[in-house]
Amino acid sequence: MRATRLITILLLNALGAMLFFSWYLPLNHGFWAGIDKAIFFSFNNLMADHHAFALLVAITNFRGFDAVSLLAMGLLYFTYWRRETPEGRRKMLAIGITMLLTAVVVNQLAHLLPVQHASPTLFFEHVHRVSELTGIPAKDASRNSFPGDHGMMLIIFACFMWRYFGLRAFFAGLVIVVLFALPRVMAGAHWFTDIAVGSLSVILVALSWWLLTPASDKLINWLNRTLPGKHKPGK
Repeated sequence: MRATRLITILLLNALGAMLFFSWYLPLNHGFWAGIDKAIFFSFNNLMADHHAFALLVAITNFRGFDAVSLLAMGLLYFTYWRRETPEGRRKMLAIGITMLLTAVVVNQLAHLLPVQHASPTLFFEHVHRVSELTGIPAKDASRNSFPGDHGMMLIIFACFMWRYFGLRAFFAGLVIVVLFALPRVMAGAHWFTDIAVGSLSVILVALSWWLLTPASDKLINWLNRTLPGKHKPGK
């Protein structure tokens, strides 16, 4: 591994650690607490004042709506799939499997962090719950919301798109991150920092070692060689 690549990885690790500890070490999370509170109550009051907005938040936090985020990621992935040769599509299948395995492992590692706190809808008293405002059984609370699982999965997808399909794919992935992570924050199921600090700090540390080294490539190449089917490399 080149020295410049190692320096990049170490810098990303340092950035992830500083981001996490800037939230974790200060009493009551320091300046982050004010940001979290302001964001939560701005959305919470808006839901109470505007029923149409509350309905939008409820619909986008309904469990079935998660399928829409999967569809969005799938459609973006498909735009690159359809341009590939049969050999390239086989490799994209290996990349997709690697992405899923990475998401599972990183999510499990993230929950080893020494943090456990409830979502803002459970932390604050006398707040509005979107499920109660609309009657729609939306996800608007979590007893342990840090780090944000949903946001982390979306960010992992965007990072894989960057690594294997380029900057344009990454920016499209970022749009998906914002569109589908924001509803959890609007509903109060997650604090802003569950994603901006929790999810992001884990990604900066874990994925830098996975995607900026040959590690992910080795797993992809192994899957490409061993998965059943046609168009194996070297065949």
